[in-house]
Amino acid sequence: MARRPVFTPLGTRPYVREVNTEFVFHPGFSLKQKQRSVDSLHRSFLAAYPGARMLEVSGRSPLTLGVELSAFRLMIRQGGAEYPVESAFQASKVFADGGPFTDLLGASPRDAKRDPRLRTSGELVGFEFFSRAFPLEPRTFFYDWLYVGALAGRPELVDELASYTAFTDIEFNPKRSINCQARSVSLFQGLRAAGAVDRALKSADAFLRVCYDSGR
Repeated sequence: MARRPVFTPLGTRPYVREVNTEFVFHPGFSLKQKQRSVDSLHRSFLAAYPGARMLEVSGRSPLTLGVELSAFRLMIRQGGAEYPVESAFQASKVFADGGPFTDLLGASPRDAKRDPRLRTSGELVGFEFFSRAFPLEPRTFFYDWLYVGALAGRPELVDELASYTAFTDIEFNPKRSINCQARSVSLFQGLRAAGAVDRALKSADAFLRVCYDSGR
């Protein structure tokens, strides 16, 4: 058995809820095995929440929408060009001994994620995206801002999302990672339910206030 989070939107801050769910994990790297695990996770969640409509958000999704929402496929527009969200995220990392490695904006998401400099440049100290600095805290702030902004620019995907109420990413393991594309999709849906997407995306500072700053 394994445990993975299922993310559901909330219409009020923090706009997303995480439900840890136990399921039968099917080991192996093949698409078939990954999708068996997705099906198992979804069945387990649906046993407790039978009214949910679930979407796997990753390249392992059995649905085209879920694949298109992968951070490897979803594009963010900046500086007159488009970049995969994953490449933009990796290219923005600032370490104690180097970065940001902006050349990774032009790399494939897989190559960007595997670039050796990301593992040999010391401790991660922050992010910098087109000269705008982002802190490490809140922990998902920068990734969520990138992803939500990219998704807002794809109205056709936003329309398809309307009927889904729970999101997973079978590749995400919270013991090894912090950021999760399924969480970011759920956050977007929560902001959408609250009518707060435009307000949150006015600026990075606005996103921080709307999504994380409980004092405002």
